[in-house]
Amino acid sequence: MSIRSPARNSIASISIALLLAAGCKQNSPDNSSPPSKSAPPISRPWLVDIADASNLRFTHSTGATGEFYFPEIAGSGCAFFDFDNDGDLDVYAIQSHRLDPAARDLPETKAAARNRVFRNDLDPATRAIAFVDVTDASGLGDSGYGMGVATGDYDNDGHVDVYVTNYGDNALYRNNRDGTFTRQPNTAMPPCPGWSTSAAFVDIDKDGDLDLFVADYVNFDLRHNKMCHSRSSRRDYCGPNSYKPVPDHLYRNNGDGTFTDISESSGIDRHYGSGLGVVAADFNGDTWPDIYVANDGNANQLWINNKDGTFTNDALLAGAAYNAEGMPEAGMGVSAGDFDRDGDDDIILAHLVSEHNTLLVNDGTGFFDDQTNRMLLSAMSLPYTAFGVEWFDIDNDGYLDLFFANGAVKIAEQYAHLEYPYPFPNQLVRNLGPPNYEFVDVSDKAGPDVSRLHVSRGAAFGDVDNDGDVDILVANSNGPLQLLRNDVCQNQSWIKLHLTGTDTNRSAIGCFVASRSNDGTITRRRVHTDGSYCSANDPRVHIGLGDDESSQDVTVHWLSGRREIFRDLDVRKLHRLVEGEGQRVSEDQP
Repeated sequence: MSIRSPARNSIASISIALLLAAGCKQNSPDNSSPPSKSAPPISRPWLVDIADASNLRFTHSTGATGEFYFPEIAGSGCAFFDFDNDGDLDVYAIQSHRLDPAARDLPETKAAARNRVFRNDLDPATRAIAFVDVTDASGLGDSGYGMGVATGDYDNDGHVDVYVTNYGDNALYRNNRDGTFTRQPNTAMPPCPGWSTSAAFVDIDKDGDLDLFVADYVNFDLRHNKMCHSRSSRRDYCGPNSYKPVPDHLYRNNGDGTFTDISESSGIDRHYGSGLGVVAADFNGDTWPDIYVANDGNANQLWINNKDGTFTNDALLAGAAYNAEGMPEAGMGVSAGDFDRDGDDDIILAHLVSEHNTLLVNDGTGFFDDQTNRMLLSAMSLPYTAFGVEWFDIDNDGYLDLFFANGAVKIAEQYAHLEYPYPFPNQLVRNLGPPNYEFVDVSDKAGPDVSRLHVSRGAAFGDVDNDGDVDILVANSNGPLQLLRNDVCQNQSWIKLHLTGTDTNRSAIGCFVASRSNDGTITRRRVHTDGSYCSANDPRVHIGLGDDESSQDVTVHWLSGRREIFRDLDVRKLHRLVEGEGQRVSEDQP
């Protein structure tokens, strides 16, 4: 489906774009003077789909046969990950298949219904991308009814491993360090039957290896498929309230390549929810990772780490269970990031059409305030249903922006004539920075590949061409995978960091960095692959610096408790920072 949406008529976005247009020069090597930090160019699209041009050819299929099985509308995610350790991001695409019992075991169904692995053969000189489908050789062609993917080096061997969530049994794949993966047996990873969605690798006990949190959705099975209808009485998919919610799962890494299900002993299974999104971060500032779950149609969960292997759901007390009106919303995707640069991670939630996407601002101690309206995010999101979402710096100005991957779950009546009547245009939203940190929808300026009608679900974020800005991978339900190359303000300054833990988990997931410029400005970022919806992101930390070309001092807060500073790092470069190789600093170091 490649129908373009009608042009948006956002007076706010047009006026702000005109005010800022002069500040950022076109991307050319002979621009000698630095640009303004807040002004991307407007003469060409900011994001361009290069999937087809780079041989990234993949089309998702829900496998729908007219029975309206609930998993078909949930779509699936995708991942940026460097599976072969060659320094560039490869792609993992999640696939689905026919759920009809009479058809799902047919050879032709199984052959087509596999996840796909695409190796990035990036030319380091020209930054030209050419993908090669290596699914057969990799062993990662999982054939379950695919939902999501999580990435992390769970065995600390320096190579990224993969966890796949399905409607049905999930799968853990260990990287063999030779370009291939081996699916681990149930003796290593206890089975998680049912319907899992997003998952996150997180070191809950700070023992130096990655544990795993898995969000589970509802208790659905094909034998009890219910009939639901759209407003026009047309047969349509049911919503989550038609089925009972279920508890999530938490697995502790035993340090020997095996996991133990600690859902009960940790307290995670005490609260049920229709889990779709999950993100792990230190929300209350005690240096221990907490877990936030976006639930579809019921209260969200904020699992505060008790530092003893147990968790307490503090969402209601912390103002993170419901919106400002005290109502549950259709939580789809979720992301955490320090958009207002005050030193803590705030939460953005993606929601259903007629519900605004919700911004929960952290006070630094794990208490949240719904400031969606004040930040001007409400009205722009009401017409859409969003799934994938991420805080990322589109224009390298140092302030985190937002991308929303949109797609309906009920028939979009304006598109009811289409064969697959669930499309919405995606959205790019800019953070205008201080003093108010308000947001403006700049989707019109992002280009036709962002506004093109698809039924988008997962989205992954990372620098796929290693040119110093963040690109976007979008998984479209019943549609093609999109690779949106970032062409905004490539003459803005940046620094990129690849962290390696020693006493901390090798992936350094859960650590955060604080970059200090010569003028004293501090930018804080977290090392993570989680967030968005059913997807996995580039673990490298990307920091936009605007027009600051000075070297940076970077303080790393390792999860082990060590703090180190790495001084005078050159901008416009990737730096590999290893725990133990920096200068130790005291606890009062920002």
